[in-house]
Amino acid sequence: MKNLFKAVAVVILFAAFVPAQAQKNVKLGHVDFGKVIEQMPGQDTVKKVMEDYTKSLRDQLQTMQTELETKYADYLNNQATFSALIKTTKEKEISDLQDRIQGFQQQAQQDISDQETKLTTPFIEKAKKAINDVAKENGFTYIFNNVEGFMLYTDGGEDVTPLVKKKLGITQ
Repeated sequence: MKNLFKAVAVVILFAAFVPAQAQKNVKLGHVDFGKVIEQMPGQDTVKKVMEDYTKSLRDQLQTMQTELETKYADYLNNQATFSALIKTTKEKEISDLQDRIQGFQQQAQQDISDQETKLTTPFIEKAKKAINDVAKENGFTYIFNNVEGFMLYTDGGEDVTPLVKKKLGITQ
């Protein structure tokens, strides 16, 4: 019985000591990932390409809208003079154009998203690699993205944003 008591005491002490020892080796850091991406060289080019791409789609949509408005105004102004066949044909043209515009809007939104992903992915991958390198070089166990709402509580940790920006050659 005495030996059992000693064994349980040793297990309890060991269990209490191991987590305490493990916590001493954990090094936490945080980075503002969005700010790093935003300040990376080349982002001004990405913004310009996205603005131009979005503008071209917006211009095409406006052209389609103008065509719809013209057809609809013509229909309203002349519907009294149209035969039943022409009236039906004009209504179908307007309806088809509305459907094409709606389809274009949906496809444009998807295309804009795809274009943005295509352009930003290399920057994201490069920033992730820099964060991994900084973590390894500086002995961090975990690095968190300190985006608003992501980290509920932090008491300490080290902001590694300057180290990551330095790794990426960002001087801002």
